[in-house]
This record gives sequence, C-alpha cells and structure tokens, in this order.
Amino acid sequence: MKHKIIPTVVIIATFLVFGCIQSLDAQKNQNSADVIVYGGTSAGIAAAIQSSRMGKSVVLIEPTNRIGGLTTGGLGQTDIGNKIAIGGISREFYENIKTYYDNPKNWKWQKKSEYLDGGQTRTERGENSMWTFEPSAALSVYKNMIAKENITLIYNERLNRKNGVKKADGKIQSIKMESGKVFSGDVFIDATYEGDLMATSGVSYTYGRESNDQYGETLNGVQANIKNTSLRGIVSRNGYNHNFIPGVDPYVKKGDPKSGLLPNVVEKPGLEGSGDKKIQAYCFRMCLTDHPENRIPFKKPEGYDEINYELLFRNYEARTGSIRDMYSYGNSLLPWINSAMPNRKTDTNNKFGFSTDYIGKNYEYPEASYVERERIVEDHRKYQMGLMWTLANHPRIPKEVRDEASRWGTTKDEFERPDGWQQQLYIREARRMVSDYVMTQYNCEGLHIPNDPIGLGAYGMDSHNIQRYVDANGFVQNEGNVEAHGFKPYPISYKSIVPKKEECENLIVPVCLSATHIAFGSIRMEPVFMVLGQSAATAASLAIDTGSAVQDVHYLTLRKSLLKYGQRIK
Repeated sequence: MKHKIIPTVVIIATFLVFGCIQSLDAQKNQNSADVIVYGGTSAGIAAAIQSSRMGKSVVLIEPTNRIGGLTTGGLGQTDIGNKIAIGGISREFYENIKTYYDNPKNWKWQKKSEYLDGGQTRTERGENSMWTFEPSAALSVYKNMIAKENITLIYNERLNRKNGVKKADGKIQSIKMESGKVFSGDVFIDATYEGDLMATSGVSYTYGRESNDQYGETLNGVQANIKNTSLRGIVSRNGYNHNFIPGVDPYVKKGDPKSGLLPNVVEKPGLEGSGDKKIQAYCFRMCLTDHPENRIPFKKPEGYDEINYELLFRNYEARTGSIRDMYSYGNSLLPWINSAMPNRKTDTNNKFGFSTDYIGKNYEYPEASYVERERIVEDHRKYQMGLMWTLANHPRIPKEVRDEASRWGTTKDEFERPDGWQQQLYIREARRMVSDYVMTQYNCEGLHIPNDPIGLGAYGMDSHNIQRYVDANGFVQNEGNVEAHGFKPYPISYKSIVPKKEECENLIVPVCLSATHIAFGSIRMEPVFMVLGQSAATAASLAIDTGSAVQDVHYLTLRKSLLKYGQRIK
C-alpha cells in the first residue's frame, strides 16, 4: 500500500502547486493591462470604453464604491453651452439616457408626459439625445455601457500617494494602492478630479488662481469689481450674480468690528487681478424631491450652530422689496436653482449670495490627505444639511420661504446613504497640470487656436465665488464669481492633457489638464471630460501600437482616429 500512497500525495501536491501558480497568474493578469485608468469619473469611464473598443486590455480603478463621479452624483443638469461640440462616447451616453427614459418602466414617480424639462440645457423636440437625468439613470447607463466592453472594473482601491508610483526611464511601471495591490500597464490615465496620480508621478501642477499678469488674462486672479471686460470685449458680470443684498453687516455684533467677523469672512480680498491659492467653492448637487412617498425631510445635523447661517438671516432681513423680487428663480423663492429632473426630482445648485456653496472652506482640499479630505467633505455635508434645515424651519427665515423649502427633501431611492445624501462632493476644481501647452482665456475666446485639437470646449468661462470679505463700506461681499459667455466652441490642445516629456512619457491627464483657473472654468464640464477621456484613450492606444511616448504620438494619425470614432474637433 505504501508505494501506492506516495504517488497519490505527489499528484495532490502537484495539483496544489499548479493551482497556486494559476491563481497568481490570474491575479497578475487582472492587475496588469495595456491601459490603466485611475478614477471612475465620467472621463475615466469614457477612457476605459475607448481603450476596449481599440482592442486594448484595460483596468478601470475607482477609489470609491460608485462610478460616474458627478454625472451619477447629482449633476443631472448637463452644462454644455453648445450641443454641437459633443461627439463620440459623450454623445452616445446622452443618446443612451434618452433610450433609458423611452422605457415606461423607468417612470415611477410621474408620467413621462408630466415631465417638463426646464433647465438651462433643454432637450428639444425630436432630439435623439436627452440632457437631464436622475443620478440612478446615469449609473444604469454607464454600467450597461461598461458591460458591453472588455473592461476590468476595480472598486474601493485608493492610490498610495506617498510612494505608490514606480517609475523607470521616465515611464510609470506600476502603481500601488493603499491595500498593497499593484497595477502595471503600458499607459496610465489619471481621470480623477484631484489629479492624485499626476501629482504622485512627479508631474508639474498648480492650484488656485494665477494672476492676470502671468498669462496676460483679464478674468483670472482676484475679481472684486462689479464688471470686468474680457479680451474680446465680452462683459463678465463678476460681482452681480450670487452676491449679497447691499448693507449686510459682517460682524458678530452689528456695527462693531471689535466683536469679530462672522464665520468665513475675511477683512480684505487681495489686490485686483492678483493670484492666490484659494479655490472656487464646492457644494453637493442635491437630488431633491417633493413626492411624499419618496421624500426624506430635511433634518438638523449634529453640532448645528445657527451662527453659521447668520449672514443668511441678515441677507433676508436686508431686503427692501418683496421676497419674491429679491429671491425668485423661476417659481422658486429659495436661494437655490431647482432644475427639474425626471420622476419629480431635481438637480439643485447654488444661487444668490448665501446658498449651497460653502465659500472658503475647501482651500486645503487639493493637497489634503485622504483623511483630511473626508473631513472636508463631511464638513460640507453638515453645512448644507444645516442650510436646508434652516430654510425649512428657522423662525428668522420668512414664512413663505419656509413653506416652500419644507415641501422638498432628499430622495430615498438615489444614493446609498440612508439620509438621501450622496458621497460625491462637487469638486469644481482642484489641481491643474502645467505642461508644454497651457489653455488660457485666449483659447476660450478664440484668440489662440492650437494646431492639435482633440475636442471642443463650449461653455462660458465660469467660476463660483472664492471668498467673502468686508468691502469699503463695511458690508459683506462675495468675490470670485465670473460668468463670461458669448463665444463659440473652441478647440482643446492635445498637449494640454499630456505632461512635459521629461516628467513622464506614459501618463495622460484628461480632467486635471493644463489650463489656467479661468480657462478651466469653461473646460470643466462633464460632457467635455468624457470627450477628453475618450481622446486620451485613443492617444494611449496609438502610443502602445507604435511603442512611443504619449508626447510623440503623430497628431495626424490621432486626428484620423478621433474622427473615425465620432469626436468633434472643429
């Protein structure tokens, strides 16, 4: 019996060893690909889909448990500017949104015929695309698009930002996550809103505002004046919208500077046109509903302190006309924009001087650690929760405003959190790469035209407020709001999404691209991020095919491929 047992043991051991080798090989294969996309934002999803369609293996790594970024995080009112600028996978997404809503099963809380698209980007009769949608609809569409492709999707893996990038000979070899997992590839795409892979790779970047002098702009830097004129004579009404009614006192005790300033107010804004490291305000793009069966009433957050809303109270109290005159937007009396989404839901955004934007509380976010960022996100959520409860309940808010606010609440069926709030904060701007080509105000206004376009920007130059300060009259004002519209779609340079060659030869950055603060304010729209994500993946695939650095991809070849896949570049 003994001589029969030994071969059996050997066979079992052989199978175990062989199985372990196969398991290690499978893990290695899953963690390596032609293209590694870090960040499952709209840009990251478009990049992964395009990589698959060009026959490349691709791993899409999402640091959280939800893909889609802001497109699935509440920003259902698409900011475009000119629909003709949107092509390729981006256009395909909005066509799929229409298909989704053509299905009667996806109308649960209202009939399709009852939905009135009243946003700033409306779907016209006969269009084969739809531009407004619920977060859950966008998530469903994205998942269906990914399922048709050869994409390995990884959730809940965050980059080790200390030493998680391994480079050799000017190229990224692999990236390491906090969990210890390592992903290797030929080309890497940073599709995050923060630019974490870019920064950890040693690529040059900036954040905050450049001075106007740095690039010869007029709408960058501190913008405290009521009006400013762009390079082409377009008037930007910087201080007109989203500001306080004249006469709102900034001090804890009215008229007494010695009592100290109210929260988040500074004494001086800085010199006009000067640069700083301050960031335009963030907020949550709330998905609200007034349907009783799907509504979660606004609740007072833990640690609520009404002094944080004293400026809101004083702003209402400073009105001289009727509340409807001072605080109307459509049929709303509230300091927010309630754009209608399907199924009696909204995309709710900032409006007027004191609203959902938490001005001055995000300056540390771009460079902050993960723990610090989570604290900033939670601080924003508590502020906005408190704002909603205040508008609906506080006795110093006019009754007609309270009555209107209390009709609304967060939704039960959109996000994972039981309170109806999303996890995705609106990161309007964080880091921005500095490459061999910096997109500026000149590009947005058509005065500088790059010779290597990979997509079009079409929205106005738009910045939300950046700080609150005491003006020369001793009253509070917001600063940083810029709204400069009126120009045609303009091309975005390929060189603006690739680093300087000496810094990294196989990284592409379609979101935190090389642009000034004010130019980024136009480019930073979700449809454009999808366009740039697809173009980044197209270039990545061509670089792999030719064995070249991403900076050396032949533009005419890239252009031909972009047009083949439906991109609009002029």
